[in-house]
Amino acid sequence: MKRLLIASILTLATSPALSQVAPDAARATATRLLDHLDRGEYTQAEAMLDTRMKQLVPAARLEQVWKSLPATGSRGEARLRTDGATQVLIVPLTRGGARLDASIAVDGEGRVSGLLVRPSAPEAAPPPAADAAFVETDTKVGDGERALPATLSLPKGKGPFPAVVLVHGSGAHDRDETIGPNRPFLDIARGLAAQGIAVLRYDKRTNARPQDYAGNRIDIDSETTDDAVAALASLRAMPGIDPKRMFVLGHSQGAMMAPRIAMRDGHTAGIVLLAGPGRNMLDILAEQNVRLLGMQGTQDTPQGIAHLDKLKAQIANVRGKGDAAIGAPMNLPVDYWRSIDAVDPIAEARKAGEPMLVLQGGHDIQVVDADWQAWKAAFGDDAKVTMKRYPTLNHLAIDSPANAGLESYQTPGHVDAGLIDDIAHWIKSRP
Repeated sequence: MKRLLIASILTLATSPALSQVAPDAARATATRLLDHLDRGEYTQAEAMLDTRMKQLVPAARLEQVWKSLPATGSRGEARLRTDGATQVLIVPLTRGGARLDASIAVDGEGRVSGLLVRPSAPEAAPPPAADAAFVETDTKVGDGERALPATLSLPKGKGPFPAVVLVHGSGAHDRDETIGPNRPFLDIARGLAAQGIAVLRYDKRTNARPQDYAGNRIDIDSETTDDAVAALASLRAMPGIDPKRMFVLGHSQGAMMAPRIAMRDGHTAGIVLLAGPGRNMLDILAEQNVRLLGMQGTQDTPQGIAHLDKLKAQIANVRGKGDAAIGAPMNLPVDYWRSIDAVDPIAEARKAGEPMLVLQGGHDIQVVDADWQAWKAAFGDDAKVTMKRYPTLNHLAIDSPANAGLESYQTPGHVDAGLIDDIAHWIKSRP
């Protein structure tokens, strides 16, 4: 549930009738736009946009997007590429320890025709070893322009194989769910594939195609549920897959939505919840902020108090009138948070009624013991539900010291091999 940023619109319109602006002029335009945004001069930034962009991302939307980014940091040297009459500047940004790329399109008249901010692409994962018990192939989820890039990890040998779709936590994640130097979904996919279980992982839409959310058209289903259901359909149709042994493995927010995904699909054989919230997400968000500020020793400072007061007001606003002046947490749309606030993870899991494997790390500072106790109270006596707690694992299912903050996610590690073995055993033991 560590959300890094919310990306805005990217519109790269080409216009053969217009000549290109000079590269230096395009660079100067991109620099001026970023300067305005960093200084909070959103009206001036809006004035630099072309007509279509002004309609899509007016000053208020620019402010919402820019304030959703981590704290101000540094800029790197811009890279330039050409798309017809449009010059595209890719400007590396470092914000709050996160590495981002701002892509700014400048048309032939010197106007900004596109803006996108998203995590910098990590280095490609090394390929599996030649003697690995599985192979990996690039594929996609969905069809046409809106399809999402994906990777299938398929065991060698004779199938059909049981199969799993991995569903990300909150934030604009790639298919490996890369967080700092760690790639939890890469570890899980290859660990399960080595034990005879096919795994499909895909780039989240907020990472691969944020432009699909133009005009704030985003809710929890368009962010998570819909693509996960499409991923199950894509995987089910692939050669070597047993369509009767299909599973959903959700992490964090993905675990919260896994029962709904299974119900929407209608053909899954079971659900794996890794670090799944067992309570209301907005309530958890408030607790997380108190906990993290306390760990940093800033809870009782004027800044910490102001931050928590603002967050409480925004949560009340989501559950109340939805006043635009008050806004919502993380500068996300009120309707987005309302779609999350309507999710009752326990109730949806009961309604799904499927076999479940519930996994929780004892050193998780985001989904904590109160959530584990909620799952135990609801399903501890259910013969169809297996629950396992790992005393020293953090939110990424990586071994971690107790009370380590979010900065610990920047320490290289791997998903616990015992946890992966437990998932494999549970899947293969299903009828």
